Amino acid sequence: MARRGHRPSQAPASRPRFWGRHAVLAALANPERTVRKMWATREALAGLDIPPVIPITYADVADLGRLVPGDAPHQGLVIEVDPLEDIWLGDLLEQGQGEGDQRPLVVLDQVTDPHNVGAILRSAAAFDALGIVTQDRHAPPESGTVARSASGALEIVPWVRVVNLSRALEEIAEGGFWRVGLTGEANDTLGKVIGQARIALVLGAEGEGMRHNTMQHCDQLARLPISPRIESLNVSNAAAIALYAVAARD
Repeated sequence: MARRGHRPSQAPASRPRFWGRHAVLAALANPERTVRKMWATREALAGLDIPPVIPITYADVADLGRLVPGDAPHQGLVIEVDPLEDIWLGDLLEQGQGEGDQRPLVVLDQVTDPHNVGAILRSAAAFDALGIVTQDRHAPPESGTVARSASGALEIVPWVRVVNLSRALEEIAEGGFWRVGLTGEANDTLGKVIGQARIALVLGAEGEGMRHNTMQHCDQLARLPISPRIESLNVSNAAAIALYAVAARD
């Protein structure tokens, strides 16, 4: 399969810092993740088996607070890491070619809020999604906020960054996925259109929604059956509901 839509390798301006017990322990457990430094309280380290190659600086709670943004809940643990290596879209699609594999994909069109992306990663892990796909220029980088919101899922859900989302959607279709774009203006509900095909759920940013060209690269548009008293849902909530609908279909 041709490898298209891959993010050009670019050296990050700085290494991200992760904080909080879930994000830190998940990073330590990921063999693909390189942890460069750790700052921690002695209490938080009690009972943890930290690889001896990782340098540890013992610090108090106030010192750790200066290493993370604002009032971020670090729980006594902060690490500095290397970003994960890029993933080719073609390689991810090949992973989903096993017989009977019905794992969905999640495609995000200009969803830039790191809290939302982290929450979507968490839902993708909960409902066993194959991975998420974002456009490189319009998505947040790996960060402590994403990792904290993902609650460990950043380390287990493949995240593909592409240069051109429309071309990526073409490749996804070639990989056997039915591309369903979620929009409140659609006539049909998601439950009516998902059928039994492999599903790629396409979601746009809050407010603006999917761009027109992204809609043109969907096979079907659908809406969630929410009450007319509410105009829309947060994109991470919409993603969680849509992933559940795909997982629960007969």
